[in-house]
Amino acid sequence: MIRPDGRTELRMSRRLPHPPEKVWRAVTEPGHLKQWFPAELVIDGDHVRYGFGPDGRVLELDPPRVFAHSWGDDELRWEIRPDGDGSLLTLTHVFGDRFGAASFASGWHTCMAALAALLDGRPLPRPGDMGRLHEDYVAILGLTSGELSGGAVRLERQLTRPADEVWRALEGGRAEPGSPPPAPFTAAGVTAGPVSRAEPGKILEYATGGGTVRWELGEGTGHGARLTLTGPGDAATLAAWRARVEQLAEALLDAG
Repeated sequence: MIRPDGRTELRMSRRLPHPPEKVWRAVTEPGHLKQWFPAELVIDGDHVRYGFGPDGRVLELDPPRVFAHSWGDDELRWEIRPDGDGSLLTLTHVFGDRFGAASFASGWHTCMAALAALLDGRPLPRPGDMGRLHEDYVAILGLTSGELSGGAVRLERQLTRPADEVWRALEGGRAEPGSPPPAPFTAAGVTAGPVSRAEPGKILEYATGGGTVRWELGEGTGHGARLTLTGPGDAATLAAWRARVEQLAEALLDAG
């Protein structure tokens, strides 16, 4: 959900067959957190330190109901409500990187599964490749639509593989200025002129009717490269590029 301030709010809930007090301990005590939370978390007064990334602070503490804290510019709120003979745990994560939402969702999905196993006394699930789960959340959260404004198309897409693997999947090693772009960089109905710029693993540009198509691979959420694709076009062009990007995302899963 996009908030009025432009930030994204992701909300995930899970019913746990345990009393709120037990769930509270699991989401606030270091001995429990280290088994399922994605980073070391140390609370010192209202200051929060993490095993990686920026520090944060405690925003709200209401045992055994609410624990809210920041992690750099992000905000995390854990709310526990009684639910019959168990509890309903709801995580609200507020962040600025809308296109990273599927990475965050798949990550928290996996963390909450580990938390549930911990509370149940079961072995924690082994971390695996979250690529398919990530792509499921891309669809659920509606992150494939792209943008069309003033005759310009823009698609931003978090991918599940690092930039060098994406570049290979796009056959970027064959891209040379003055030559036609490799077919994976093109889309149906989009005129492809000669390559005007090629930076391996980063950027490919070529001329098309009315402007320039630009593929750029940058840093994403840590789960893979972030693709930004821009160029001139209309709704049909956007649809063609959207289909091409989704084909790429699927191919990367198969390559993994």
